[in-house]
Amino acid sequence: MAEADWSPQDLISKSQEAKAFSYSPYSKFRVGAALLTTDGTIFTGCNVENACNALGICAERTAISKAVSEGHTAFKAIAVASDMKDQYISPCGGCRQVMREPSILSCNLSGTHRVCLFLQFGLKWDVYSSKPDGSFLKMTVEELLPKSFGPDDMTRKREAPIENNQSAH
Repeated sequence: MAEADWSPQDLISKSQEAKAFSYSPYSKFRVGAALLTTDGTIFTGCNVENACNALGICAERTAISKAVSEGHTAFKAIAVASDMKDQYISPCGGCRQVMREPSILSCNLSGTHRVCLFLQFGLKWDVYSSKPDGSFLKMTVEELLPKSFGPDDMTRKREAPIENNQSAH
């Protein structure tokens, strides 16, 4: 769904609607997210729990996965909603890292041409943490995850690796 004109309130409303689809039978903690791409497309997501806790997925990562699976990697904003009345819902550490992740250039050879793909998530897009009444706190991904580790760190100069010294006893 493409939205040419949007407001934070519109995005928060969509995140609240997405919360209704939450599958959270264990925690009873419903979360919804609405992700706005730079071309105006909105992707929603909800948390999906699993009896094996590690296999659950957060609302933010659901929305991001849906967007990426449809070719969208440049984001403008995400709104997150829960049922907490006294506190703004904030993305967990894992979601913050996923929000930050790409922002690298990937190049591959395709026949005689080099095909390059810019993955853009990055640090400079907005996160709206909300309450059920629609009030919100706006921060950037960088503010939520300062001094973060990312793809650029994988290409930085490092010490030579220490060899695994496995001597027989």
